[in-house]
Amino acid sequence: MLHQHGCLLLALASLCNVKAQQSSTTPHVLMYSATQEGLFRHDSIPTAIQRLKVNQDSIKVVFENTEDGSTFTASNLAKYDAVVFLSTVGEVLDNPGKNALQTYFNSGGNFVGIHSTSDCLRNTTSFVRQLGARFDYHADLQEATVNVIGPTHPSTSGVPSAWTLRDEMYNFESNPRDLGAIVVLSADESSYTDDRERRFDQGSPHPIAWYQERAAGVDASGTAGRSFYTSLGHLNETWQDPVFLSHILGGISWVLQSNTTRAFNSSGLVGNSDASTSTGAGAPTTATSGLPSPTGS
Repeated sequence: MLHQHGCLLLALASLCNVKAQQSSTTPHVLMYSATQEGLFRHDSIPTAIQRLKVNQDSIKVVFENTEDGSTFTASNLAKYDAVVFLSTVGEVLDNPGKNALQTYFNSGGNFVGIHSTSDCLRNTTSFVRQLGARFDYHADLQEATVNVIGPTHPSTSGVPSAWTLRDEMYNFESNPRDLGAIVVLSADESSYTDDRERRFDQGSPHPIAWYQERAAGVDASGTAGRSFYTSLGHLNETWQDPVFLSHILGGISWVLQSNTTRAFNSSGLVGNSDASTSTGAGAPTTATSGLPSPTGS
């Protein structure tokens, strides 16, 4: 099994390295993991940050993390090729921060949402559209099976066609496909118990992870980057799973290839513009540079 995971991660590395050869800069990604005071906070957040940073060289990026909403200014966000909201919950930005994030999206910035991100900034319509759908409720934490329905997407290249894991199966207030999203993972509703009444039509099969080639939260006159969202990632043990990590790293690597930020487009309005920046691993020299199995501490 470990050999299989290594081979799948090697394939992901090849995709990332082909694009990296065309770039004069290393993409910078901002991870934001704030929780509104008084609301549920995921204790898996430190593990998630650690696992992503440990594996940043495998996809040739630099991860930075913050929980300081005051850093959400147009000038600061302009330094990043993607922004990742990591298990954020509640009103985690004030109005100036929301406006800065919208400016970033309108300038071609890319976005990744993980797990409870669909339960933050719930009343900010453009953010919900950028994400794809708003959280409604989840079934009790239990073992469930998730099916791959987008097998050609990098976020599923390391995921078995029927993937059994212990996590929360989210339900949403709308169908992300209505915004043009392409669903890549769906929940097998026969594999777990959910006794609650579903109030909204989220489409079928049950969406769990999806992407938008042109994110719907961008103003009509803006430059649309890419968006990727997965509802998985509740537990510490999930972030230790190489299959899950390949899912997350694949989604992040895919949004970075939007050609709307400076990493791959010198005319981009946002993104890292420092050609001297390196992940420490050196620029890839071949398209077959290996992606190691995700490491520990």
